[in-house]
Amino acid sequence: MLYFNRFIWAIATVLFVISGLYFTFKLRFVQFRLKDMVKSFSYNKKEVGLSPFQSLMMTLGARIGVGNLAGIALAIYYGGVGVVFWIWISTILCSVNAFCESMLGVMYRQKDKDIYVGGPSYYINQGMNNKLLAKIYATVIIFTYIVGFLTVQSNTIVNSITEVCKCNPIIISLIIATFSFIIIFKGLRSIANFSSKLVPFMTLGYILICMCIVVLNLNKMPQVLLSIITQAFNPTSASIGLILPIIIGFQRGIFSNEAGIGTGAIASSTANTDSPSKQGFIQMFGVYIDTLILCSLTAFIILLSDYKEVVRHNINGIEITQTAFVYHLGHIGNYVVIISILLFAFSTIITGYYYGEANLKFLYNKLSNKGLTIFKVIVICLLLIGGISSPTTIWLLADILIVILGIINVYSLLCLRKNIIVEHKRYVRKKK
Repeated sequence: MLYFNRFIWAIATVLFVISGLYFTFKLRFVQFRLKDMVKSFSYNKKEVGLSPFQSLMMTLGARIGVGNLAGIALAIYYGGVGVVFWIWISTILCSVNAFCESMLGVMYRQKDKDIYVGGPSYYINQGMNNKLLAKIYATVIIFTYIVGFLTVQSNTIVNSITEVCKCNPIIISLIIATFSFIIIFKGLRSIANFSSKLVPFMTLGYILICMCIVVLNLNKMPQVLLSIITQAFNPTSASIGLILPIIIGFQRGIFSNEAGIGTGAIASSTANTDSPSKQGFIQMFGVYIDTLILCSLTAFIILLSDYKEVVRHNINGIEITQTAFVYHLGHIGNYVVIISILLFAFSTIITGYYYGEANLKFLYNKLSNKGLTIFKVIVICLLLIGGISSPTTIWLLADILIVILGIINVYSLLCLRKNIIVEHKRYVRKKK
């Protein structure tokens, strides 16, 4: 299963690079237009849908999860220090895929009462006129988030807490499941409101703590940065040479920021916006916050510590991050990681559930309230199971599922490339 995972990710990496390079040149390096990103948050309050800020917080809620803490640690553990460099490259290159999918999410969305719904399933169905592929994507994303991503979050919370204190994993899983059920039972508005309040708080808090540690170790940072860059091109930085760090870098970068997976398009479709390109800029901004800032800070904290002393079988990754924070902050570091994991993972669980629900509604247009309630109960059961399952198995399952999503979505972006380019040219003309 491990070798299949690496093989399919190698194929996906090539596809993501081709798509990233193609749209980078065709859209004239759109991922470097920071000014447009900042200006894209304006909206008409009279129109239906969530505000652009709420839609961004929803996607950040999904993106900022265990990938930012445990995922980065795993990347360094298996791929060496140089893997951080390839995470940066994958983020800059693949962020344009997030821009394109978000545009399509707005272009092909549909109105559902007082909100909009959309995403890859919708633009594959309408834009490509491929109903079968749309259904396959919808089915896979339900399994990816509900079976894969959500169980990873639950498992990491449990591992983080049990690393510090002797708690019954079943009780922790039960608490996670209960709080999740309370929020998701109230629907999209509740999820959006929850995300818009929690995500900015947890993001800023984590950045401030990490920045304090970096400043206190500022004299060591030049060596850390040098090692990241030099080992990125050093064949001895991983057991099978240069290829593995590149694949792991793209894998962990995409796992964390979800650029090109299509999930950003689901949240983008809910936004109250008059321009698909504006929503693309907003989601691209979210990719940078997630990976270039949060993941980089986590990597710095780990590389400034004695993380190599953590040697375990069946590792989740959070153990390495926890060791690093304890190294810098003493026993308090344990609680910093626990609180961060609780907030990060919980926000991902809430938004990830919505991604599953949105695609379930695509598959079943006339989904009854009873059917939706059954789906919610299944989610809660999986959260319970995820908390006590093997972390290695769960990470492998999530990796394989997400790469299948990415391949389908990037293929769709390339098929709909003319629509994307024409729509963005329209935005550029209007701006002038």
